[in-house]
Amino acid sequence: MSLLKNNSSLAQKNQDFASGNKVAKSGILSGDLKKRILFLLLALIIYRLGAHIPVPGINTQELAKIFSGSSSGILGMFNFFSGGALSNSAIFALGLMPYISASIIMQLLTLLLPTFENLKKEGQSGQRKIIQYTRYAAVLFASFQALIISTGLQSEPNMVLDPGPGFILTTVVILVTGTLFLMWLGEQITERGIGNGISMIIFSGIVSSLPTAVSSFFELVSKDTINVFTAIIILLLVVVVTLFAVYVERAQRKVLINYAKRQVGNKIYGGQATHLPLKLNMAGVIPPIFASSIILFPATILNWLGSGSSDNVFYRVLKDISINIAPGKPIYMLLYAIAISFFCFFYTALAFSSKDTAEQLKKSGAFVPGIRPGIQTANYIDGILSRLTLFGAIYMILICLLPEFLVLKWQVPFHFGGTSLLIIVMVTMDFMSQLQSYIVSNQYGSLLKKNNFR
Repeated sequence: MSLLKNNSSLAQKNQDFASGNKVAKSGILSGDLKKRILFLLLALIIYRLGAHIPVPGINTQELAKIFSGSSSGILGMFNFFSGGALSNSAIFALGLMPYISASIIMQLLTLLLPTFENLKKEGQSGQRKIIQYTRYAAVLFASFQALIISTGLQSEPNMVLDPGPGFILTTVVILVTGTLFLMWLGEQITERGIGNGISMIIFSGIVSSLPTAVSSFFELVSKDTINVFTAIIILLLVVVVTLFAVYVERAQRKVLINYAKRQVGNKIYGGQATHLPLKLNMAGVIPPIFASSIILFPATILNWLGSGSSDNVFYRVLKDISINIAPGKPIYMLLYAIAISFFCFFYTALAFSSKDTAEQLKKSGAFVPGIRPGIQTANYIDGILSRLTLFGAIYMILICLLPEFLVLKWQVPFHFGGTSLLIIVMVTMDFMSQLQSYIVSNQYGSLLKKNNFR
Protein backbone atom coordinates (compact mmCIF):
# COMPACT_ATOMS: atom_id res chain seq x y z
CA MET A 1 0.00 0.00 0.00
CA SER A 2 2.78 2.41 0.89
CA LEU A 3 4.49 1.65 -2.43
CA LEU A 4 1.26 2.41 -4.31
CA LYS A 5 0.90 5.67 -2.38
CA ASN A 6 4.46 6.63 -3.20
CA ASN A 7 3.93 5.87 -6.88
CA SER A 8 0.66 7.79 -6.86
CA SER A 9 2.24 10.84 -5.21
CA LEU A 10 5.18 10.68 -7.61
CA ALA A 11 2.84 10.54 -10.59
CA GLN A 12 0.89 13.47 -9.19
CA LYS A 13 4.09 15.50 -8.77
CA ASN A 14 5.14 14.71 -12.36
CA GLN A 15 1.71 15.76 -13.57
CA ASP A 16 1.91 18.99 -11.56
CA PHE A 17 5.41 19.63 -12.92
CA ALA A 18 4.26 19.10 -16.53
CA SER A 19 1.19 21.26 -16.08
CA GLY A 20 3.30 23.85 -14.31
CA ASN A 21 5.69 23.91 -17.26
CA LYS A 22 2.81 24.43 -19.67
CA VAL A 23 1.36 27.24 -17.60
CA ALA A 24 4.78 28.78 -17.13
CA LYS A 25 5.58 28.64 -20.83
CA SER A 26 2.28 30.15 -21.86
CA GLY A 27 2.54 32.81 -19.17
CA ILE A 28 6.09 33.73 -20.08
CA LEU A 29 5.49 33.93 -23.80
CA SER A 30 2.49 36.18 -23.36
CA GLY A 31 3.67 38.12 -20.34
CA ASP A 32 6.95 39.53 -19.08
CA LEU A 33 9.18 38.03 -21.78
CA LYS A 34 6.97 39.46 -24.50
CA LYS A 35 7.26 42.91 -22.91
CA ARG A 36 11.05 42.62 -22.73
CA ILE A 37 11.37 41.59 -26.37
CA LEU A 38 8.99 44.38 -27.41
CA PHE A 39 11.04 46.91 -25.42
CA LEU A 40 14.22 45.68 -27.12
CA LEU A 41 12.69 46.07 -30.58
CA LEU A 42 11.37 49.57 -29.82
CA ALA A 43 14.75 50.67 -28.44
CA LEU A 44 16.56 49.41 -31.56
CA ILE A 45 14.00 51.16 -33.79
CA ILE A 46 14.69 54.43 -31.93
CA TYR A 47 18.41 53.91 -32.48
CA ARG A 48 17.99 53.30 -36.20
CA LEU A 49 15.76 56.38 -36.54
CA GLY A 50 18.40 58.50 -34.81
CA ALA A 51 21.02 57.18 -37.23
CA HIS A 52 19.14 58.95 -40.05
CA ILE A 53 18.36 62.30 -38.35
CA PRO A 54 21.06 64.68 -39.67
CA VAL A 55 22.89 67.34 -37.71
CA PRO A 56 21.66 70.74 -38.95
CA GLY A 57 23.86 72.88 -41.16
CA ILE A 58 25.77 70.12 -43.06
CA ASN A 59 25.75 69.51 -46.79
CA THR A 60 25.10 65.76 -46.87
CA GLN A 61 25.96 65.43 -50.57
CA GLU A 62 29.49 66.73 -50.03
CA LEU A 63 29.85 64.49 -46.99
CA ALA A 64 28.85 61.45 -49.06
CA LYS A 65 31.69 62.22 -51.49
CA ILE A 66 34.22 62.10 -48.64
CA PHE A 67 33.00 58.73 -47.41
CA SER A 68 32.88 57.29 -50.91
CA GLY A 69 36.65 57.69 -51.05
CA SER A 70 37.34 56.71 -47.42
CA SER A 71 35.35 53.50 -47.11
CA SER A 72 38.48 51.48 -46.31
CA GLY A 73 40.04 53.95 -43.88
CA ILE A 74 39.42 54.70 -40.26
CA LEU A 75 36.39 56.82 -41.19
CA GLY A 76 34.90 53.78 -42.86
CA MET A 77 35.50 51.70 -39.74
CA PHE A 78 33.85 54.29 -37.46
CA ASN A 79 30.96 54.56 -39.91
CA PHE A 80 30.66 50.77 -39.85
CA PHE A 81 30.33 50.62 -36.05
CA SER A 82 27.89 53.55 -35.99
CA GLY A 83 25.57 51.77 -38.42
CA GLY A 84 26.05 54.36 -41.17
CA ALA A 85 25.22 57.28 -38.85
CA LEU A 86 28.59 58.97 -39.45
CA SER A 87 28.16 59.05 -43.24
CA ASN A 88 24.63 60.41 -42.70
CA SER A 89 26.00 63.14 -40.37
CA ALA A 90 23.34 61.95 -37.93
CA ILE A 91 22.92 62.82 -34.27
CA PHE A 92 24.26 59.33 -33.40
CA ALA A 93 27.33 59.78 -35.62
CA LEU A 94 29.79 59.00 -32.81
CA GLY A 95 27.91 55.87 -31.86
CA LEU A 96 29.24 54.02 -28.81
CA MET A 97 32.92 54.14 -29.79
CA PRO A 98 33.76 56.75 -27.08
CA TYR A 99 32.15 54.53 -24.44
CA ILE A 100 33.92 51.41 -25.73
CA SER A 101 37.27 53.23 -25.74
CA ALA A 102 36.64 54.50 -22.20
CA SER A 103 35.72 50.99 -21.00
CA ILE A 104 38.89 49.48 -22.44
CA ILE A 105 41.07 52.21 -20.91
CA MET A 106 39.42 51.71 -17.51
CA GLN A 107 40.22 48.00 -17.73
CA LEU A 108 43.83 48.89 -18.44
CA LEU A 109 43.90 51.25 -15.47
CA THR A 110 42.59 48.53 -13.13
CA LEU A 111 45.65 46.52 -14.12
CA LEU A 112 48.24 49.32 -14.03
CA LEU A 113 47.16 51.61 -11.17
CA PRO A 114 46.76 50.33 -7.58
CA THR A 115 43.91 52.79 -6.91
CA PHE A 116 41.68 51.33 -9.61
CA GLU A 117 42.82 47.80 -8.74
CA ASN A 118 41.60 48.33 -5.18
CA LEU A 119 38.29 49.67 -6.49
CA LYS A 120 37.85 46.48 -8.50
CA LYS A 121 38.38 44.39 -5.36
CA GLU A 122 35.74 46.32 -3.37
CA GLY A 123 32.90 44.46 -5.06
CA GLN A 124 29.71 46.15 -6.20
CA SER A 125 30.49 49.53 -4.64
CA GLY A 126 33.86 49.67 -6.38
CA GLN A 127 32.30 48.50 -9.63
CA ARG A 128 29.77 51.33 -9.48
CA LYS A 129 32.60 53.85 -9.09
CA ILE A 130 34.46 52.35 -12.05
CA ILE A 131 31.29 52.58 -14.17
CA GLN A 132 30.88 56.21 -13.10
CA TYR A 133 34.48 57.03 -14.07
CA THR A 134 33.93 55.22 -17.38
CA ARG A 135 30.98 57.48 -18.14
CA TYR A 136 33.01 60.61 -17.36
CA ALA A 137 35.81 59.39 -19.62
CA ALA A 138 33.29 58.60 -22.38
CA VAL A 139 32.01 62.19 -22.21
CA LEU A 140 35.57 63.51 -22.57
CA PHE A 141 36.32 61.23 -25.53
CA ALA A 142 33.01 62.09 -27.20
CA SER A 143 33.64 65.82 -26.74
CA PHE A 144 37.13 65.54 -28.22
CA GLN A 145 35.95 63.48 -31.19
CA ALA A 146 32.96 65.76 -31.80
CA LEU A 147 35.26 68.80 -31.76
CA ILE A 148 37.58 67.17 -34.32
CA ILE A 149 34.65 66.19 -36.55
CA SER A 150 32.99 69.61 -36.43
CA THR A 151 36.28 71.42 -37.07
CA GLY A 152 37.18 69.06 -39.91
CA LEU A 153 33.77 69.47 -41.54
CA GLN A 154 34.01 73.24 -41.31
CA SER A 155 37.43 73.21 -42.99
CA GLU A 156 36.04 71.41 -46.05
CA PRO A 157 34.76 73.71 -48.81
CA ASN A 158 30.98 73.81 -49.32
CA MET A 159 30.48 71.34 -46.47
CA VAL A 160 28.92 73.64 -43.84
CA LEU A 161 26.10 75.97 -44.75
CA ASP A 162 26.83 78.52 -42.00
CA PRO A 163 30.36 78.01 -40.63
CA GLY A 164 31.55 79.60 -37.43
CA PRO A 165 31.82 79.03 -33.67
CA GLY A 166 28.06 78.58 -33.47
CA PHE A 167 28.16 75.60 -35.82
CA ILE A 168 31.04 73.98 -33.88
CA LEU A 169 29.32 74.44 -30.52
CA THR A 170 25.98 73.16 -31.80
CA THR A 171 27.54 70.13 -33.48
CA VAL A 172 29.60 69.19 -30.42
CA VAL A 173 26.58 69.43 -28.11
CA ILE A 174 24.39 67.37 -30.46
CA LEU A 175 26.97 64.63 -31.05
CA VAL A 176 27.91 64.30 -27.38
CA THR A 177 24.24 64.23 -26.41
CA GLY A 178 23.66 61.49 -28.99
CA THR A 179 26.40 59.34 -27.47
CA LEU A 180 25.06 59.89 -23.95
CA PHE A 181 21.58 58.94 -25.11
CA LEU A 182 22.91 55.71 -26.64
CA MET A 183 24.72 54.89 -23.39
CA TRP A 184 21.46 55.41 -21.47
CA LEU A 185 19.52 53.42 -24.06
CA GLY A 186 21.98 50.53 -23.78
CA GLU A 187 21.57 50.47 -20.00
CA GLN A 188 17.79 50.45 -20.38
CA ILE A 189 17.98 47.51 -22.78
CA THR A 190 20.14 45.59 -20.33
CA GLU A 191 17.73 46.32 -17.46
CA ARG A 192 14.34 46.07 -19.19
CA GLY A 193 15.06 44.05 -22.30
CA ILE A 194 17.03 40.92 -23.19
CA GLY A 195 20.79 40.77 -23.68
CA ASN A 196 23.57 43.29 -23.21
CA GLY A 197 22.31 46.69 -24.36
CA ILE A 198 25.61 48.05 -25.69
CA SER A 199 26.25 44.87 -27.68
CA MET A 200 22.72 44.84 -29.09
CA ILE A 201 23.05 48.42 -30.35
CA ILE A 202 26.35 47.67 -32.10
CA PHE A 203 24.86 44.44 -33.45
CA SER A 204 21.84 46.25 -34.93
CA GLY A 205 24.10 48.81 -36.60
CA ILE A 206 26.12 46.06 -38.30
CA VAL A 207 23.09 44.03 -39.35
CA SER A 208 21.43 47.13 -40.82
CA SER A 209 24.13 47.28 -43.52
CA LEU A 210 23.79 43.62 -44.54
CA PRO A 211 20.73 43.98 -46.85
CA THR A 212 22.50 46.64 -48.92
CA ALA A 213 25.68 44.55 -49.11
CA VAL A 214 23.79 41.40 -50.11
CA SER A 215 21.81 43.25 -52.79
CA SER A 216 25.07 44.69 -54.18
CA PHE A 217 26.54 41.20 -54.25
CA PHE A 218 23.63 39.74 -56.22
CA GLU A 219 23.68 42.76 -58.52
CA LEU A 220 27.27 41.87 -59.43
CA VAL A 221 26.13 38.31 -60.08
CA SER A 222 23.30 39.50 -62.36
CA LYS A 223 25.77 41.65 -64.32
CA ASP A 224 28.17 38.67 -64.69
CA THR A 225 30.88 40.55 -62.82
CA ILE A 226 30.89 37.50 -60.53
CA ASN A 227 29.88 34.24 -62.23
CA VAL A 228 27.29 31.93 -60.68
CA PHE A 229 29.79 29.21 -59.73
CA THR A 230 31.94 31.71 -57.84
CA ALA A 231 28.86 33.14 -56.12
CA ILE A 232 27.88 29.65 -54.92
CA ILE A 233 31.40 29.09 -53.57
CA ILE A 234 31.26 32.41 -51.69
CA LEU A 235 27.85 31.59 -50.20
CA LEU A 236 29.06 28.14 -49.09
CA LEU A 237 32.12 29.79 -47.62
CA VAL A 238 29.88 32.16 -45.65
CA VAL A 239 28.00 29.20 -44.16
CA VAL A 240 31.13 27.18 -43.37
CA VAL A 241 33.00 30.08 -41.77
CA THR A 242 29.95 31.06 -39.71
CA LEU A 243 29.58 27.50 -38.39
CA PHE A 244 33.32 27.40 -37.69
CA ALA A 245 33.10 30.68 -35.75
CA VAL A 246 30.17 29.38 -33.69
CA TYR A 247 32.06 26.16 -32.94
CA VAL A 248 35.21 27.98 -31.83
CA GLU A 249 33.33 30.55 -29.73
CA ARG A 250 31.63 27.71 -27.86
CA ALA A 251 34.84 25.71 -27.43
CA GLN A 252 36.19 25.38 -23.89
CA ARG A 253 39.08 23.69 -22.14
CA LYS A 254 37.79 22.38 -18.82
CA VAL A 255 40.43 22.21 -16.10
CA LEU A 256 39.50 19.66 -13.43
CA ILE A 257 39.14 21.19 -9.95
CA ASN A 258 38.75 19.13 -6.75
CA TYR A 259 37.66 20.43 -3.36
CA ALA A 260 39.39 19.11 -0.28
CA LYS A 261 37.33 17.13 2.23
CA ARG A 262 36.83 18.62 5.67
CA GLN A 263 35.26 17.12 8.76
CA VAL A 264 32.88 19.07 10.96
CA GLY A 265 31.90 16.95 13.95
CA ASN A 266 30.89 13.55 12.66
CA LYS A 267 30.11 14.78 9.16
CA ILE A 268 32.45 15.13 6.20
CA TYR A 269 31.93 18.01 3.79
CA GLY A 270 33.50 18.77 0.44
CA GLY A 271 35.22 16.39 -1.87
CA GLN A 272 33.27 17.53 -4.93
CA ALA A 273 34.80 17.83 -8.36
CA THR A 274 34.11 20.67 -10.78
CA HIS A 275 35.74 22.34 -13.78
CA LEU A 276 37.35 25.68 -14.54
CA PRO A 277 36.19 26.56 -18.10
CA LEU A 278 38.74 28.37 -20.25
CA LYS A 279 37.51 29.63 -23.61
CA LEU A 280 39.54 29.27 -26.76
CA ASN A 281 38.88 32.94 -27.61
CA MET A 282 39.15 34.79 -24.31
CA ALA A 283 39.72 38.21 -25.90
CA GLY A 284 36.46 38.38 -27.89
CA VAL A 285 36.32 41.02 -30.63
CA ILE A 286 38.78 43.43 -29.01
CA PRO A 287 41.94 42.30 -30.95
CA PRO A 288 40.61 42.97 -34.48
CA ILE A 289 39.08 46.30 -33.40
CA PHE A 290 42.34 47.50 -31.85
CA ALA A 291 44.43 46.14 -34.72
CA SER A 292 42.26 47.87 -37.32
CA SER A 293 42.37 51.15 -35.42
CA ILE A 294 46.14 51.16 -35.06
CA ILE A 295 46.85 50.22 -38.69
CA LEU A 296 44.14 52.27 -40.41
CA PHE A 297 44.71 55.42 -38.39
CA PRO A 298 48.31 55.99 -39.57
CA ALA A 299 47.31 55.07 -43.12
CA THR A 300 44.50 57.63 -43.08
CA ILE A 301 46.68 60.35 -41.55
CA LEU A 302 49.47 59.68 -44.02
CA ASN A 303 46.98 59.79 -46.85
CA TRP A 304 45.77 63.21 -45.71
CA LEU A 305 49.31 64.50 -45.33
CA GLY A 306 50.22 63.04 -48.70
CA SER A 307 47.82 65.39 -50.47
CA GLY A 308 50.44 68.13 -50.54
CA SER A 309 52.77 69.17 -53.32
CA SER A 310 54.02 66.26 -55.41
CA ASP A 311 57.42 67.99 -55.70
CA ASN A 312 58.00 67.70 -51.95
CA VAL A 313 60.09 64.62 -51.09
CA PHE A 314 58.58 64.33 -47.61
CA TYR A 315 55.05 64.19 -48.97
CA ARG A 316 56.05 61.62 -51.61
CA VAL A 317 57.56 59.34 -48.95
CA LEU A 318 54.46 59.65 -46.79
CA LYS A 319 52.26 58.90 -49.77
CA ASP A 320 54.26 55.77 -50.61
CA ILE A 321 53.97 54.55 -47.02
CA SER A 322 50.22 55.17 -46.94
CA ILE A 323 49.78 53.21 -50.18
CA ASN A 324 51.86 50.25 -48.97
CA ILE A 325 49.93 49.87 -45.68
CA ALA A 326 46.51 50.34 -47.27
CA PRO A 327 43.98 47.46 -46.98
CA GLY A 328 44.62 44.67 -49.46
CA LYS A 329 48.39 45.16 -49.54
CA PRO A 330 50.74 42.38 -48.31
CA ILE A 331 52.38 44.63 -45.70
CA TYR A 332 48.94 45.59 -44.37
CA MET A 333 47.94 41.93 -44.00
CA LEU A 334 51.22 41.08 -42.26
CA LEU A 335 50.94 43.99 -39.82
CA TYR A 336 47.26 43.19 -39.27
CA ALA A 337 48.05 39.56 -38.37
CA ILE A 338 50.87 40.61 -36.01
CA ALA A 339 48.67 43.21 -34.30
CA ILE A 340 45.81 40.72 -33.85
CA SER A 341 48.19 38.18 -32.29
CA PHE A 342 49.62 40.78 -29.93
CA PHE A 343 46.23 42.00 -28.73
CA CYS A 344 44.94 38.45 -28.32
CA PHE A 345 47.67 37.70 -25.79
CA PHE A 346 47.61 41.18 -24.27
CA TYR A 347 43.84 41.38 -23.69
CA THR A 348 43.64 37.75 -22.48
CA ALA A 349 46.28 38.55 -19.86
CA LEU A 350 44.31 41.66 -18.97
CA ALA A 351 40.90 39.99 -18.76
CA PHE A 352 41.94 36.81 -16.94
CA SER A 353 44.43 36.73 -14.06
CA SER A 354 45.83 33.26 -13.41
CA LYS A 355 47.39 34.44 -10.15
CA ASP A 356 44.08 35.74 -8.77
CA THR A 357 42.30 32.57 -9.89
CA ALA A 358 44.89 30.39 -8.16
CA GLU A 359 44.57 32.43 -4.96
CA GLN A 360 40.78 32.11 -4.99
CA LEU A 361 41.02 28.37 -5.49
CA LYS A 362 43.48 28.10 -2.61
CA LYS A 363 41.26 30.13 -0.26
CA SER A 364 38.21 28.00 -1.08
CA GLY A 365 40.08 24.75 -0.48
CA ALA A 366 40.15 23.77 -4.16
CA PHE A 367 43.10 22.41 -6.12
CA VAL A 368 44.05 21.01 -9.50
CA PRO A 369 44.86 17.28 -9.18
CA GLY A 370 48.61 16.73 -9.26
CA ILE A 371 49.42 20.48 -8.99
CA ARG A 372 50.33 22.24 -5.75
CA PRO A 373 48.10 25.20 -4.80
CA GLY A 374 49.42 28.72 -5.22
CA ILE A 375 52.07 29.77 -7.70
CA GLN A 376 52.35 26.33 -9.33
CA THR A 377 48.62 26.31 -10.03
CA ALA A 378 48.92 29.79 -11.54
CA ASN A 379 51.78 28.63 -13.78
CA TYR A 380 49.81 25.56 -14.82
CA ILE A 381 46.77 27.65 -15.77
CA ASP A 382 49.07 30.13 -17.57
CA GLY A 383 50.53 27.31 -19.67
CA ILE A 384 47.08 26.09 -20.71
CA LEU A 385 45.89 29.63 -21.40
CA SER A 386 48.94 30.40 -23.54
CA ARG A 387 48.30 27.38 -25.77
CA LEU A 388 44.61 28.22 -26.04
CA THR A 389 45.38 31.85 -26.89
CA LEU A 390 47.81 30.74 -29.61
CA PHE A 391 45.10 28.72 -31.34
CA GLY A 392 42.61 31.54 -30.69
CA ALA A 393 44.95 34.05 -32.34
CA ILE A 394 45.35 31.79 -35.40
CA TYR A 395 41.57 31.45 -35.61
CA MET A 396 41.14 35.22 -35.31
CA ILE A 397 43.72 35.91 -38.04
CA LEU A 398 42.05 33.47 -40.43
CA ILE A 399 38.61 34.97 -39.82
CA CYS A 400 39.80 38.56 -40.18
CA LEU A 401 42.02 38.06 -43.25
CA LEU A 402 39.39 36.09 -45.15
CA PRO A 403 37.47 39.21 -46.29
CA GLU A 404 40.69 40.77 -47.53
CA PHE A 405 41.30 37.78 -49.81
CA LEU A 406 37.67 37.79 -50.99
CA VAL A 407 37.87 41.47 -51.92
CA LEU A 408 41.27 40.99 -53.54
CA LYS A 409 40.24 37.92 -55.54
CA TRP A 410 36.59 38.51 -56.48
CA GLN A 411 35.95 42.16 -55.53
CA VAL A 412 33.21 41.15 -53.10
CA PRO A 413 31.38 44.40 -52.22
CA PHE A 414 31.19 43.70 -48.50
CA HIS A 415 33.67 42.54 -45.90
CA PHE A 416 32.22 39.18 -44.95
CA GLY A 417 33.87 37.81 -41.85
CA GLY A 418 36.32 39.59 -39.61
CA THR A 419 35.01 41.85 -36.89
CA SER A 420 31.44 41.93 -38.22
CA LEU A 421 31.10 38.15 -38.22
CA LEU A 422 32.58 37.84 -34.72
CA ILE A 423 30.25 40.50 -33.32
CA ILE A 424 27.17 38.96 -34.98
CA VAL A 425 28.02 35.43 -33.78
CA MET A 426 28.98 36.41 -30.23
CA VAL A 427 26.06 38.77 -29.65
CA THR A 428 23.58 36.25 -31.07
CA MET A 429 24.96 33.47 -28.87
CA ASP A 430 24.87 35.70 -25.80
CA PHE A 431 21.31 36.80 -26.59
CA MET A 432 20.08 33.22 -27.02
CA SER A 433 21.84 32.11 -23.84
CA GLN A 434 20.27 34.90 -21.78
CA LEU A 435 16.89 34.27 -23.37
CA GLN A 436 17.05 30.58 -22.52
CA SER A 437 18.23 31.27 -18.96
CA TYR A 438 15.42 33.77 -18.47
CA ILE A 439 12.78 31.30 -19.69
CA VAL A 440 14.12 28.48 -17.50
CA SER A 441 14.33 30.65 -14.36
CA ASN A 442 10.78 31.90 -14.86
CA GLN A 443 9.50 28.38 -15.50
CA TYR A 444 10.90 27.15 -12.20
CA GLY A 445 9.71 30.30 -10.45
CA SER A 446 6.18 29.83 -11.74
CA LEU A 447 6.26 26.14 -10.82
CA LEU A 448 7.41 26.83 -7.25
CA LYS A 449 4.77 29.50 -6.86
CA LYS A 450 2.06 27.13 -8.17
CA ASN A 451 3.04 24.42 -5.66
CA ASN A 452 3.24 26.95 -2.77
CA PHE A 453 6.97 26.49 -2.23
CA ARG A 454 7.38 30.23 -1.77
